[in-house]
Order: sequence, then C-alpha cells, then structure tokens
Amino acid sequence: MKVKKTVKDFPIVCVGGSAGGLDAYTRLLQLLPTDMGVAIVFVNHLRTVATMLHEILPRYTKMPVELITERLDIQPNHVFIIPEKRDLHVLDGEFRLKPISKPRGWPDVITIFMRSLTQNWDGKLIAVIVSGYDGDGAEALRDIKEVGGITIAQKPDTAAQPDMPKSAIESGYIDFVLSPEDIAKKIVRIVQG
Repeated sequence: MKVKKTVKDFPIVCVGGSAGGLDAYTRLLQLLPTDMGVAIVFVNHLRTVATMLHEILPRYTKMPVELITERLDIQPNHVFIIPEKRDLHVLDGEFRLKPISKPRGWPDVITIFMRSLTQNWDGKLIAVIVSGYDGDGAEALRDIKEVGGITIAQKPDTAAQPDMPKSAIESGYIDFVLSPEDIAKKIVRIVQG
C-alpha cells in the first residue's frame, strides 16, 4: 500500500500591507477565482490591535478564510491571515508563528515571511505590496526574484498610503506596478501561464 505524500509545490501569493490595506485586499480578493490552486496569505501590520480580517474578508471571496494558528497546514484555494503580534514563517508545508521580533517601531513581518518563503517553499512565489506606511517587504523582494518569484506593487496613486508600494518600487525589484484590480488579473495570468 502506497502512502500518498502531499506535495506542497502550489503557488503562494503573499499580500503585504498596512494602513489602507483593507481597501486593496477587498478590491483584489473580489476578482480572484476560488479554484486557482494558490494559497493567498495576507500579512498585515498589527502590533497591538486584534486583526478582524478573518471576519471581514469572507464577504469578498468564497474561499475559506482562516486566521493562522501554529502548525496550520498550508492549502491551496484558501486565504490565510497573519495574527497580530506574530512573525510568520513556513516550514514543512505548515505555518509557524513566533513572537514579533520588532515590537516597537515599524514591524518587518512582511520581510520576515517573504524570506521564510524563499527558503522553505517549493512552489512559485508571488509577492504583492499594497497600501501602507514605511517600507516593510522591500528588503525581501530581491530574495523573491532570486528564487524565480514575481513581484508586484500597488500603483501608488491607487493606494490610500503610498509609502509601502513606493518603497517596493524604489527597491528596483518590482516586476509590475498595478491597481488592485489589475493585480488580481495579473495573478490569474501568472498562475495560468
């Protein structure tokens, strides 16, 4: 009797954002098919306030939306949300949570998660940076590119807070600069293509 090994090589779309991110998340999510075979992970800056994204985002997609817990299995056609006050990693096809490494100042949770993906995930990586303050995520974009991933920034004039997408663009490692709606269309094309 053969034991079926679960292959963890489907694409992960990491969407990093902060202030103004909810608008981008909902505009993006509404246009993504529910059966693309990708895992979508929203990495939002929240140091002190409990996230409500797992309660809000199900209104915009038919995919299951889950708040990430320790050792949660990463599955395609699901939306995953980082909990507050945690750094997010992947290992052995599961999410791993650690206490936030930067409790003061601007967090770097997006950078930490993207770097973990580049080291521990076999599937295609798509990194998306949307509205937010500061420049979290920009430092990891080169790593995403080096493993063959695709990088996308929200068009700054479509972002409530353009700092984060601008920092990503200024890194020199962004493939596409698009509105949230066009980001959704581009993700579909990348995954199908």
